[in-house]
Amino acid sequence: MKLSVLATSLSLELFGEDKEIVRLNTLAEASADELSYIDHSRYLDTLKSTKAGAVFVSKDYLDALPRGCSALLTPTPHLSMAYASASFATPLASLEGEPARVDASAQIFPHVFLGKGAIIERDVTVMAGAYIGDGVRIGEGCIIHPNAVIYGGAQLGKRCHILPNAVIGADGFGYAHTPTGEHIKIYHTGSVVLEDDVEIGACTTIDRAVFGATCIKRGTKIDNLVQIAHNCELGERCIIVSQTGISGSTTLGRNVIMGGQSAVAGHLKIGDFTTVAARGGVTKSLEGGKTYGGFPLVLQKDWLKLQAKILKFFNTNKENK
Repeated sequence: MKLSVLATSLSLELFGEDKEIVRLNTLAEASADELSYIDHSRYLDTLKSTKAGAVFVSKDYLDALPRGCSALLTPTPHLSMAYASASFATPLASLEGEPARVDASAQIFPHVFLGKGAIIERDVTVMAGAYIGDGVRIGEGCIIHPNAVIYGGAQLGKRCHILPNAVIGADGFGYAHTPTGEHIKIYHTGSVVLEDDVEIGACTTIDRAVFGATCIKRGTKIDNLVQIAHNCELGERCIIVSQTGISGSTTLGRNVIMGGQSAVAGHLKIGDFTTVAARGGVTKSLEGGKTYGGFPLVLQKDWLKLQAKILKFFNTNKENK
């Protein structure tokens, strides 16, 4: 899409060369045929070094654009990006294209949908009712259980185990907001990558990235009814217990354990070998190698001491009445 066409459709002013744009991407990773945006001063240094062909930018940061980078001038860069994302949205499925390639050793049960260009490698089992989207790659020895959904572009390594009704690669929960309170959908154009020996529990959801990939690294095991949001990265050999929720762009180190019904706010970093006890609520980045619990989150041993003191206080008051 030409920048001039996009500028006209969004009623924005174009500064610089009118370029052909093929997709949206982050400031740090965008290339000469990609469009990005900046909505906060913390990204100003990244803007100055971006290789993006064009950027949604407010007048405050216009002078920071590198040479050769075009600008779409807007007072609300994040909102403009959301509107533009509809023009670059990945099609949900295609009726035309190369058929799926299925290794002769794979077992494909009845009522499985295989999208265009999908690749099913050696000794894969795909059970009845599963949906495998366009361009998905299922690595050697994977087992896909009934009614699992793996949306287009997702990449699975070897020996992954996807339990029933799991959804891999649906759009993440992302919106920009207008001054009058409407919520404008951000179409997610990234993907999901599962490395070798990853297990995804029944009814668990792993959202595709806005840009780039949501990544689950090798050996990680995820229980039933877990939500992993867009652009998260889970390190090697993590354990994520049922009903945990991990918000967008959060990074877990290796061997992190998240107890049942625990939760992590977005854009945080959780260190290697961290344990978060059941129902723990993480609102800031955590140092690795420790066990935390409660809300607000503290070291688990301190949380247990606090609960004991509270119980002792109430029991003492009860006896004195």
